[in-house]
Amino acid sequence: MLSRYEFVVEPDFSKYRLEDYLLDKLPLFSKMYLRHTIRDGGCEVNGIHENIGRRLRAGDFVEITLDETRGRAMRPERIALDVVFEDNDLIVVNKPAGMLVHPSHRENSGTLLNAIVHHLNADASSQDSVVRPGLIHRLDKDTSGLIVVAKNARAHRILARHFMKKLVTKRYLVLVEGIVRENEGDIVAPIGRYDELKHWSVKADGKYSESRFWVIERRADTTLIEMEPITGRTNQLRIHCEAMGHPIVGDVKRGGREFRRLCLHAWKLEFPHPNGTGRIEFESPVHL
Repeated sequence: MLSRYEFVVEPDFSKYRLEDYLLDKLPLFSKMYLRHTIRDGGCEVNGIHENIGRRLRAGDFVEITLDETRGRAMRPERIALDVVFEDNDLIVVNKPAGMLVHPSHRENSGTLLNAIVHHLNADASSQDSVVRPGLIHRLDKDTSGLIVVAKNARAHRILARHFMKKLVTKRYLVLVEGIVRENEGDIVAPIGRYDELKHWSVKADGKYSESRFWVIERRADTTLIEMEPITGRTNQLRIHCEAMGHPIVGDVKRGGREFRRLCLHAWKLEFPHPNGTGRIEFESPVHL
């Protein structure tokens, strides 16, 4: 069964290689199958067949036709899910800390998508009735909290557009080292990747990055804050907390103390429903 996927490249994916972009957007398909499809002319960028190394720009229109019966990158796994909400278009789940959102070249099982594929298809009677979840956003492995996954191509397309147009509100609970004196504030610091270190951090020639924070509770030697990422850079909240001198508890690489987990939790998620009925909001409080 052939399916056509269409994407408009988001600013954060500018300069990505075509292959890497599609691997991120289509995690249920194997790297080898996507690579062969591109090389065989099954993918176009702005109406032109391109190779796997084509560097993308924000606003590029990517189209690819894939056989849904081939090249699957993962298998369904019976893993317990904390389902917060589910309807015909989407599912919202509360991801635990320590779980990957989707398979990588190092780990191809035990991920959130492995669990969701099983959950959505436990009663599937045929290939035609299989539900293929569409990943719209993600959380780091060590970050817990709310994530929404589309259950059909239409919902995936609309939700992706909502995220791109910044119609989605995401709030995080964060426990940081030390006492944050300001009650609220903005953190503006460019973020880039140091290739030689394979590390993302504040970088003078990096991309504009902004986060907001509000203090919830000051404790003996830590502060519980709420944060909102205005931009969506890799490891943004972790980097910005380090930049303001208050690394996240459990973020040892960035100066936080060792702890049982990274104290970063996506606790609130609000967005327009893809069926056009209005905005929906979900909360998942946690004790940090």
